Amino acid sequence: MLNVEKIKVVTFDGDRLNETEDNAAVEYPLTIQLDGEEFATMVCSPDYLKELVIGFLASEGIIRSINQLAALHIDQDKGFAYVELKNKEIRNKNTVSKRFIGSCCGKSRQFYFQNDVLTAKTIMTDMQVSVKQCLDLMNQMQEQSTLFRLTGGFHNAALGTKEQLLLSRTDIGRHNALDKIYGHCLENRIPLADKVIVFSGRISSEIVLKVAKIGVGLLLSKSAPTSLALKLADDLGITAVGFIRNERLNIYTHPQRITQSET
Repeated sequence: MLNVEKIKVVTFDGDRLNETEDNAAVEYPLTIQLDGEEFATMVCSPDYLKELVIGFLASEGIIRSINQLAALHIDQDKGFAYVELKNKEIRNKNTVSKRFIGSCCGKSRQFYFQNDVLTAKTIMTDMQVSVKQCLDLMNQMQEQSTLFRLTGGFHNAALGTKEQLLLSRTDIGRHNALDKIYGHCLENRIPLADKVIVFSGRISSEIVLKVAKIGVGLLLSKSAPTSLALKLADDLGITAVGFIRNERLNIYTHPQRITQSET
């Protein structure tokens, strides 16, 4: 299996030590060469690498659409992604991950990275999802989480309508899982106004920014949020729902999109 490797391990079962085999998540470094220069190295799971690179470049503000790529080649054996842009002058290479202090005093946007200011979208959607649909979507993602059950070392992200999941991606990095979703959406020109993101990990500020960049207004998570993430979600028009488990959930921001009965 591409993302999982067999390892030898000694376990203690409460009585004695035993030699056995277990499954470990594969950790794979991928270096992006952008127009002939080293741009970034990502540690990821070695699948859907093209989607990952496209989503990452879009998240960083390097591209806005798939049409801005002249070429993208993955050399999986060597661990390199070779990217050529059509317009090499638009590259924001020098501003990647540099802090930006915004002018909107008192608002959460003062915490954005500089490229986040350019790429994070304020979401405007009238879409509504029922509590039952939120629970059902989380259950669907959990049922598909085969690699997590094998290893305990993966994060899961999925894109869906309010009725069903459309695609799922898994990675050792929770940001990478979302970038794979983003890359797939860009590559296949998927409309996102009526979509939701279902996520296994903690709702951090970076995750909210990723979701805003993708352009989805509802984020459903199994885990907890951070306070800054909720400030950003409120500011960016994203409905953040956390602790979706055991037939319960918490709605933290823009609760008007979550209804008690199906619409």
